[in-house]
Amino acid sequence: MNPPFDFAGCRIAIAGGSRGIGRAIALAFLRAGAGVAVCARGQDGLEAMNRDAGADAGRLHVQRCDLAKPDEIGRWIADAANALGGIDVLVNNATGYGFREDDESWLTDFNVDLMAAVRASRLALPHLKESDHACILHTSSIGAFRPRTMGPPYAAMKAALNHYTRTQALVLAGDRIRVNAIAPGSIEFPDGVWDRCKTEQPEQYAKVLATIPFGRYGTPDEIAPLALFLASPLAGWITGQIIAVDGGQSLRF
Repeated sequence: MNPPFDFAGCRIAIAGGSRGIGRAIALAFLRAGAGVAVCARGQDGLEAMNRDAGADAGRLHVQRCDLAKPDEIGRWIADAANALGGIDVLVNNATGYGFREDDESWLTDFNVDLMAAVRASRLALPHLKESDHACILHTSSIGAFRPRTMGPPYAAMKAALNHYTRTQALVLAGDRIRVNAIAPGSIEFPDGVWDRCKTEQPEQYAKVLATIPFGRYGTPDEIAPLALFLASPLAGWITGQIIAVDGGQSLRF
């Protein structure tokens, strides 16, 4: 379904956009006429993005970037702004998926889920301040809403990201830069966490499915429209919000 938005002339930078939710958001902005810069670690995913963009590929800039490394974030933001002619919207979508209770998971999620968003926002700020309709979007998770036993590092860093979203919104309000976060529920896509879980841990897959009132997992294409809405003039007075898209899943936590 084509989105009911016109982003012609807008410049969108998406950190972590070659698969899943980030990919869906990038393709939706392209269909709506925007110029889009996407970064990701995997070259294969970026090449697939170029193919999937089809006729819109001329407005797409892709670049490899390890978002756990500050210097690579700096290069990507500079290159994205150069390729697009500036940045109007920054989407921080990357995650380290830290589900283990060990230092590696905690540090990965700290660097990717939290600090990558902090660093990309800081570096993009001079470009955003030059925009007439700037905003920042973070991808959080309903896992951040309440204590949970599955994936403590992931949930904790998403909770920190929620707090950062509200603080950042307050700090940047004077510059008329809006900041919001999307909190998806359990989203299934090819080779994603829940797609693999369906095969590798069917009991866990069924257990989580039973917590979703709509009776199914969500899809990345059901997250993208909210990203476009929040970046559009229709959301011009919405800032500092964490919005769940979860088929009612968080109602049963």
